[in-house]
Amino acid sequence: MAAESTSSSTGDAPAQPAQAPMIQIPTIEAEGLQPIYANFVKVTPAPEELILDYGLNPNLPGAQITPIKISQRLVMNYYTAKRLWGALGVSLQRHEQAFGVLELDVQKRVLPASQRPAAR
Repeated sequence: MAAESTSSSTGDAPAQPAQAPMIQIPTIEAEGLQPIYANFVKVTPAPEELILDYGLNPNLPGAQITPIKISQRLVMNYYTAKRLWGALGVSLQRHEQAFGVLELDVQKRVLPASQRPAAR
């Protein structure tokens, strides 16, 4: 697609292309916000939205398995989910640049007793 330039009959510089309008983010009010902690999320796709169920997984390796209680449900459309995916990706990249790669394999994260720092 070719760019067009226009100039006035007075010999002025070519007109600048119009810039996209800036999106203004409204003020966010957090009054009454109830924060939760979740170490488990179940993602359920639907034709027009994603359903994310958050909860606390109390199960430790080797212990008796207990049900995970879902405490919050977030429903969002795919456009919002893609924006969230992008924002999380940027945040994770910044974190890893500052603190190192996040290893998802627990077996690779756990140090054997012989390699653990001595307790003081």
